[in-house]
Amino acid sequence: DRIMKSVSVMAFWLAAAILAGPALAGEGSGPYPAVFEEDAGLPDHVVYRPEHMEAVKAGELGLYVFGNGGCSTDGTSSRNHLLEIASQGYLVVAPGIIPSAHPKAEGETQAGNGQLRAPTAPEALTEAIDWAVRENARPDSPYYHRLAPGKIAASGWSCGGLQAIAIAKDPRISTFVIMNSGVFNAGNPIAGLNVDKAMLASLHGSVIYVMGGPTDIAYNIGRDDYSRITHIPAAYIDIPVGHGGTYMEPNGGIGAEVVTAWLNWRLKDDATAARKFTGDGCGYCVDKRIVYEHKNF
Repeated sequence: DRIMKSVSVMAFWLAAAILAGPALAGEGSGPYPAVFEEDAGLPDHVVYRPEHMEAVKAGELGLYVFGNGGCSTDGTSSRNHLLEIASQGYLVVAPGIIPSAHPKAEGETQAGNGQLRAPTAPEALTEAIDWAVRENARPDSPYYHRLAPGKIAASGWSCGGLQAIAIAKDPRISTFVIMNSGVFNAGNPIAGLNVDKAMLASLHGSVIYVMGGPTDIAYNIGRDDYSRITHIPAAYIDIPVGHGGTYMEPNGGIGAEVVTAWLNWRLKDDATAARKFTGDGCGYCVDKRIVYEHKNF
């Protein structure tokens, strides 16, 4: 019964991102109006970047790789969230395509042998990191020396959050942002995505869980993940909106605000961002919109 319940829950995880289209995306609210595109040098991915790369200083861009909700092949399914992050001075990459550019693309969710199958693989996030590192070193690339190679975050929503955990051994990653997600306690109902609780020990640098409160279907397993992480700085935030998060809200809503602050602190050593998470009366400690806790800081 527990395994069947897990399968039903994951079916919702996989379906949610496919059925819920994003709100109209703007350019983000940050200092770098952002665009998204497919890049011939990185097939089956969508790249979000500052529109005017010439305005970006050397070594300024952090890298944020993001597994889509449902591990979907729609690389624009969280585009409000991702455009906002990019506008704040980050190169952002999500697996998949821009569906409007591929009107004959096949459906994403497959099933077989009683298991659901993730439409994209965790390796897609590793491919994104590999590509960004290469582009940063290629003299005729628009990204040449504009990235900070040691400032990399792996993230994802729901099934995509499991993809981020699946690549946790990659030493290039500095921090993890796990959103509306967690590792199943018993059984793995997703074919092609082999993640278990033991893999939490591979998380390094730091991690933040951004969850949707008790109505989030991933709430219990996300809380359990957080309780098991004792070896690195870890934070946990509940935004009481359920599993769907605020990805589709203008500029990604409070979820993108929280993630930007975390990235600015953990990747860019921004003291103002740090004060949102640390110290007496820290910004998120007293923010009535959320529930916040942390450990090992």
